[in-house]
Amino acid sequence: MITSVLVANRGEIACRIFRTCRDLGIRTVAVHSDADAGALHTRVADTAVRLPGAAPAETYLRGDLIVKAAVAAGADAVHPGYGFLSENADFARAVLDAGLAWIGPPPEAIEAMASKTRAKELMGLASLTDVTEADLPVLVKAAAGGGGRGMRVVRLLDELGDALESARAEAASAFGDGEVFVEPYLEGGRHVEVQILADTHGTVWALGTRDCSLQRRHQKVIEEAPAPGLSDALQEELRTLAVRAARAVDYAGAGTVEFLVEGERAHFLEMNTRLQVEHPVTEAVFGVDLVALQIAVAEGGALDAEPPAPRGHAVEARLYAEDPARGWAPQTGTLHRLDVPDTIRLDTGLTGGDEIGVHYDPMLAKAVAHAPTRAEAVRKLAGALERARIHGPVTNRDLLVRSLRHEEFTSGRMNTGFYDRHLAALTTPEPDPWAPLAAALADAHGRSRFGGWRNLSSQPQTKRYALGDEEVEAAYRHTRDGLAADGVRVVHADAALVVLEVDGVQRRFEVARHGDRVHVNNTALTVLPRFPDPAAQRAPGSLLAPMPGTVVKVAEGLAVGSPVEAGEPIVWLEAMKMQHRISAPVTGTLTALHAKPGQQVEVGMLLAVVQEA
Repeated sequence: MITSVLVANRGEIACRIFRTCRDLGIRTVAVHSDADAGALHTRVADTAVRLPGAAPAETYLRGDLIVKAAVAAGADAVHPGYGFLSENADFARAVLDAGLAWIGPPPEAIEAMASKTRAKELMGLASLTDVTEADLPVLVKAAAGGGGRGMRVVRLLDELGDALESARAEAASAFGDGEVFVEPYLEGGRHVEVQILADTHGTVWALGTRDCSLQRRHQKVIEEAPAPGLSDALQEELRTLAVRAARAVDYAGAGTVEFLVEGERAHFLEMNTRLQVEHPVTEAVFGVDLVALQIAVAEGGALDAEPPAPRGHAVEARLYAEDPARGWAPQTGTLHRLDVPDTIRLDTGLTGGDEIGVHYDPMLAKAVAHAPTRAEAVRKLAGALERARIHGPVTNRDLLVRSLRHEEFTSGRMNTGFYDRHLAALTTPEPDPWAPLAAALADAHGRSRFGGWRNLSSQPQTKRYALGDEEVEAAYRHTRDGLAADGVRVVHADAALVVLEVDGVQRRFEVARHGDRVHVNNTALTVLPRFPDPAAQRAPGSLLAPMPGTVVKVAEGLAVGSPVEAGEPIVWLEAMKMQHRISAPVTGTLTALHAKPGQQVEVGMLLAVVQEA
């Protein structure tokens, strides 16, 4: 039996695997980069081993170092989690060659399916070779790995070359393999997958379907089980194809077979030979612990002849530190608070006070709700996320809540183009109009009305805040009876709680301030100085780094004096394992270019200036 497991991963998935190991009485070993020295997964493990460096290529993608760490820590098994080396056959072999148990499929099965090009050949399918106008749109896709990295949609033939180049670079950085291929892109399809679990005795379970159609940059955002609205015949076809794929490679362990579904047609996409991020929705519906079953299979255990019967519906939302309204730009900084109601399941690798860095995926947590019906599960998850208190960098929480309540989603009519159609409406700011006043009253709490000489003590005091892209002002007064404001009755005000009565209705506002950032319930404001610093002003047309990262490319042939068009890419930044294009905000002339390939930049650093024509 397995007694000690090293998880060759980090963050949320490492914490999730450790939780099951503790339940089973198995000791746990974490590995960590220097950037993760104080991360939650290192704090909850029984033992932690350092991997020197910060970038994935020198830490979590170094299979040799991880095997050495397992041996040194006395582990007798390795679980790869997802991402990184989870679908690397050579790593699986190295683990087995070291005399350790591998909690995953056989290396031969990984090899057969890990490359999407080889998987298609195994399933009797082929990729596009010579792309023509008639083939558009197409999808450029990394042969190794997943998670939306190394993927580009191409709608114009002359954009194919750049898409291939950038996809190769991103895939090589994320997976150590720059191979890409091209396949048709079906914009009206749904992303549906089947969870499989197989033992070494010939039993293969197909644990229902999942719908993962709501995606950004080809990375899933909201997932659910079972996939809604599929006919019985189509569900049976998907399960049959998934089991066939598993048997074709003598599969063992947990895996997922993914399809693009249009009407009653199912198109094979790939087989992921690992645990998926969205596995909790299947666990909730079938009442199983997939990690515990993975361990049992690795120990040689046999599955029951038939899987458990499904029960109810489950929905998962991925909470990211990112700004959907600004090209999904990842955010960094301190996560001061992550407080989600305990009515739902929360899988996370972070707690309040942890830092969100630039080296890894910006996912904060996965929130999962389970209920007897789909409508109840969706309502439960949306309500819990709305009541969550998340203080720190910008997140996609509001987008998740609005997506879950959007009519196209609640009716089950969504597809992979959901955010292409609705992102602008879903990210239109809807700040609480009373949030600035609540913030100002909380800040003013405890200050004497005699503090600070003025001619008229009844004159209003003002506070200025940035609320999204707008500047707002809140006015209040110190009176004999306490704090007051026009048009509202101040029922209570202290540094953490403000209660206002508006038109006879009392409203409560939780207030927390972290530096110049103020969180009022779910509205975040930035305190503005009374007198703006002229040195902080930037020239119109300035291109500022939206995140910390590395400049990987500057547009070819571009120099000061070059004409540029609005939307034309100027600089490419790499951050959090993704490449981000920084484009010209206006049509005009490039008057300054400060970015250079290989340069490390911080948030707000000036990269270039375009003077509008």
